[in-house]
Amino acid sequence: MITEWAERVSATVDPEGLLRAPEEGVWHAYVSLAMYNAVVGIEGRYAPYRWRARAPRGASAEAAAATAAYEVLLAGFPKAGPKLKEAWTASLARVPDGPAEQSGAAFGKRAAKHITGLRADDGRGASVPFSPLSVPGRWRPAPPDHGGFATAWIGRLRPFLMEHPSQFRPGPPPELTSARYARDLAEVKAYGAKSGSRRSARQTETALFVARADISRALGDHAARHAFGIAETARLYAAALTVMMDAMIVAWDAKLHYATWRPITAIREADHDSNPATRPDPTWEPLLATPAHPDYLSGHDATAGALMRTLEGVLGTPRVDLNIHSATTDTTRHYEHSADYVRDVVDARVWSGIHTRTADVVAGTTGRRVAEWMLDRYFLSTHELPRNSG
Repeated sequence: MITEWAERVSATVDPEGLLRAPEEGVWHAYVSLAMYNAVVGIEGRYAPYRWRARAPRGASAEAAAATAAYEVLLAGFPKAGPKLKEAWTASLARVPDGPAEQSGAAFGKRAAKHITGLRADDGRGASVPFSPLSVPGRWRPAPPDHGGFATAWIGRLRPFLMEHPSQFRPGPPPELTSARYARDLAEVKAYGAKSGSRRSARQTETALFVARADISRALGDHAARHAFGIAETARLYAAALTVMMDAMIVAWDAKLHYATWRPITAIREADHDSNPATRPDPTWEPLLATPAHPDYLSGHDATAGALMRTLEGVLGTPRVDLNIHSATTDTTRHYEHSADYVRDVVDARVWSGIHTRTADVVAGTTGRRVAEWMLDRYFLSTHELPRNSG
């Protein structure tokens, strides 16, 4: 039930695949938290997320999970109401009729209302002023679309777990005149070019694979193969999807704060960076189209670091055993260890030509810091709770 409704989020929020990942990620976090609270309020085992409610004895966790997801999505996307109701009705049809189903559905509705109340006016989609500057090192709209920083609001979104967006903001990127900056630029210039690059076929495939890797689907597959119960599955999704969103907030906060130019701009305008070790190429193009926001930090790498550290904590091992499918390449890769996926994401964003290695590596480390902080405070099993936690 958890997996089915988690996968329904994308179909509801972005049926045509037009949204950027962070914009969809907010809804994954909302829904996963509502389902988590609905389930653990019945099953116990784990501490609810910022809630103390308990369901009546005997309530159906399956009915609660389906209803919680349904109500959150219906509140956000009323035009999808008929399809959502059809799916919800089908979900409840798998639960035996009677008081357990009724009380479970009622509790799921309460859980949804609690999450939508917590997240009211959280800054989603708000207007966040950001003025590009045409000076060396500073971000400005890049080819081919020259789009503005439309998702700047993510860097000011109220976090789900952290205390504020800048809580884990890292130090600044390398100075334009530094040797490290020159090495970063030389690498992405050589390996990230659309044509004439030094990439191998496998490296190109990795760059494309990472671009649209389906983490939600991988979590459901892991839960099914390892015979997770409904509470374990709800916790897996809630911990992973909320920490990824908070890591994204950290990355976007850094983008707003440091506002560094993307490789395509840096390479084309290298004659203005005052670094004698760089050389301009005014016609250089990256393998993938450059997203419309600054380089430092990489959102993909921040979420990868956060996700893998979270799975290490939740599963109790770095052997994450994930089968990850990519919509870009229509292939599936098996990742036995967390470090292998983090490595591929770091390399992929360089080989894509859209990030410098420093923006990737620092992002991954920062994401891990967010996850480590979260693991001490949220989604704890009931026997891990301190005595004064209530």
